[in-house]
Amino acid sequence: MKKLLVNSSIILFLFAFLFTTNAQLKLDTVKAQRFDTGKMWSFDYPPIEYLKSTYGIDVDEDWFEDVRLSALRLTNCTASFVSEDGLIMTNHHCARGILERLSQEGEDLVKDGFYAKTLEEERKIPNYYADQLVFIKDVTEEVQKAAETGSTPEEKAKNKEEKIKELTDKLNKETGLIAQVVSLFNGAKYSLYGYKRYNDIRLVFAPDMQIAYFGGDFDNFTYPRYNLDFTFYRAYENDKPVNPKNFFKFSLKGIDPNEPIFTVGNPGTTQRLKTVAQLEYMRDVVYRNNSFLLDTYYNALEELKKVAPERADEFEKIRVNIGNSQKVITTIYKGLTDPYLMARKKDFQRKLQEAVWNNPELKEKYGTVWENIEKTQMEMRKYGPKLAAYSINPRFTPVYFSIAKKLIDFAKEISKPESERNPDYKTEKLDSIINSIYPEKVDELLENTKLWIWADFMRMNLGDDDNYIQKLFGNNKGKAAADFLLSNSIISIRDKVINLAKEGADAILNSNDPLIVFVKETQEKLPELQKLLREITNTTQVYDDMLGQVIFKVYGTSIPPDANFTLRLSDGKLASFDYNGTKAPLFTTFYGLYDRWHSFNKEYPWDLHERWQNIPADFDLSTPFNFISTNDIVGGNSGSAIINKNAEVVGLAFDGNMESIVGNFIYMPHNNRCVAVDVRAIVHAAEKIYKADRIVYELKEGKMKK
Repeated sequence: MKKLLVNSSIILFLFAFLFTTNAQLKLDTVKAQRFDTGKMWSFDYPPIEYLKSTYGIDVDEDWFEDVRLSALRLTNCTASFVSEDGLIMTNHHCARGILERLSQEGEDLVKDGFYAKTLEEERKIPNYYADQLVFIKDVTEEVQKAAETGSTPEEKAKNKEEKIKELTDKLNKETGLIAQVVSLFNGAKYSLYGYKRYNDIRLVFAPDMQIAYFGGDFDNFTYPRYNLDFTFYRAYENDKPVNPKNFFKFSLKGIDPNEPIFTVGNPGTTQRLKTVAQLEYMRDVVYRNNSFLLDTYYNALEELKKVAPERADEFEKIRVNIGNSQKVITTIYKGLTDPYLMARKKDFQRKLQEAVWNNPELKEKYGTVWENIEKTQMEMRKYGPKLAAYSINPRFTPVYFSIAKKLIDFAKEISKPESERNPDYKTEKLDSIINSIYPEKVDELLENTKLWIWADFMRMNLGDDDNYIQKLFGNNKGKAAADFLLSNSIISIRDKVINLAKEGADAILNSNDPLIVFVKETQEKLPELQKLLREITNTTQVYDDMLGQVIFKVYGTSIPPDANFTLRLSDGKLASFDYNGTKAPLFTTFYGLYDRWHSFNKEYPWDLHERWQNIPADFDLSTPFNFISTNDIVGGNSGSAIINKNAEVVGLAFDGNMESIVGNFIYMPHNNRCVAVDVRAIVHAAEKIYKADRIVYELKEGKMKK
């Protein structure tokens, strides 16, 4: 029997070895694909020839100019002009904060929606604007020349910043446009953009929250979807609607599955052109940290519903507020830990390196770029985790850390002669300052939950043997770590904190309270850590610019630059994808909406506003509602018009599927999908449910009814 066990162990070992070796061999054969870097084409370098060779369509510079001038950028999303009278279309989820702000007494515009029956009823949005990209100029030579001047990375970065400021100030002074210098291809190219800003934006029409965000956080980043995620604004000048020359007219003919369609929007950020070392640092530090905090807090809030069921709605609201980020960050993190996806990134880098190393001229100038970037990322690993653990995060750090910091700030100020203190710390104000150090009310259930999460977060970044970890939490983890700190610190007891403050600066600064000591010492270390990270970042940026230059020299404009919240055009087609053992439909309809409503017993988040519970007899449930396409989008694209080759609106992008989230660093066209509202659903609902006749006319005709 013993011999049999030994032989079995050998067999298992050999099987494991062969399996591992085979898996490694398979990863070694993984190849980067043509569109790994995506399809977010810049308007600086319009892909005219690509569109002709790919789809057989002839579009020219005039077509791109018309499309560019029809699009708008909001503070957080994308929008577009959709009539000659300044009507603007964007997503409801981009306008949610606006709806909250504009709700008057007795109104809940988020819950019930809004419709201005007349032009006079359109409601002005204070401190809001929309930007239109009207000017583009290549300033690569000026910026790169400045960036190459200087003997250190810091000097080069400073000279570059000064040149950018000079260029933007000059354009703003000469034209009045909002000026911005944009880096493309990791600094290989620079463009000076000028935006015309519309400062008078008014709310025109928004549906109710439940139909705009049907399925809530559960259905977010999924498909099939049933969301009427749209809102209409209008731009005004001199108290009159603007009359833009360029706008997207609605097409109600539908989409042929074989025709190309285009998203026009401002994708926020991608890291598709970064080196493998940069992606690995983001994976191991940045995304690991953010994923842990978001995911752990998100799940803890669900558990708190059971602890305090009377507060379930409150905890759910917090979950909804972080739910989108939780899905995005955790899914990107999982993607970065996927060996296959990283193998494709490594192959892209390997091919680029070979192109450089096989060219003597390129090798001399750029041959060590990857090695140098890898060194900076190794340096970042020394300081990034400490910075994360020492910094106070407004969303996730428990209030006790902020209380300790207020105590220390108070002590440092009152240690100074009164003439040198911050005016808020004058003697006559000290009593009120002391009383404000500790909040009148602390939500102990929520803050203690944050405390155990933050304790594990700190341990993850600093390690079990770190001196601070041992003093704060001992060898405990989770809730036991929080209990350990609270039992050894006065910081959760208001009276004791206030009394310590009254004892004065020496008592505070010499306190042996573990949390006070930690905050005092780490706050002193933070400036130096931040300085070191700035220096490393500046050095990395110099090499990153060189990386961009070599990418552009090798690939030119055959690949698009990384997204940076500037206007892009992405091409695609309707396409299904495999999910959950089945196929996704190209379109959903209102029939599916009501099936889902009934299937979930009409309960949140699949409940419906009363206006949708009793629809008119002539409402056509077969109307196409949402659809999916291969268009390449990320956050920031929300509100992007989806147009056909005639520059007519056929849809409104509002989301992607779960598989699209890894598009942050790699585009996978076989399953990455854009999710959009079909304009036929918008018009049909506006007409039959909301009775928004004047808007329906304007959308169909491209102008207001006179």
